Amino acid sequence: MSNTSSRVVCPHCHAVNRIPVQRLGDGPRCGRCKAAVIEARPISANGADFDRHLVNDDLPLVVDFWAPWCGPCRAMAPAFEAAARELAPGVRLLKVSTEEEQGLAARYNIRSIPTLVAFRGGREVARISGAMDAPRLTKWVRENT
Repeated sequence: MSNTSSRVVCPHCHAVNRIPVQRLGDGPRCGRCKAAVIEARPISANGADFDRHLVNDDLPLVVDFWAPWCGPCRAMAPAFEAAARELAPGVRLLKVSTEEEQGLAARYNIRSIPTLVAFRGGREVARISGAMDAPRLTKWVRENT
């Protein structure tokens, strides 16, 4: 991340926006679609969306690899939402369904779910498997991004 601006991918139209770092918390809007670029909620992502954020977003990225049939995944969903509210605007949280994105799950060797993977600068920096409550999840993200 640069000292003056960050590249931030719009969660709506996927355009890459340059946002001054000091303005990340001011509700910046996308230059293309005018929607909010930073939202305090997880973004559901397919493989192309994931790659776009991984390559073009300067914000640290935390991905929840989950499946709709997974009880612990569903139980952790509210905690992931709460963590997104707590961590915005400094960290981007994505949700990737391993059912819909089996190739992406294989690429990152996801063997159990839920699995959280933290990325910084396009590189994996940490991972953890198993459901967590919001305070533990938020603490893990802060320690690893």
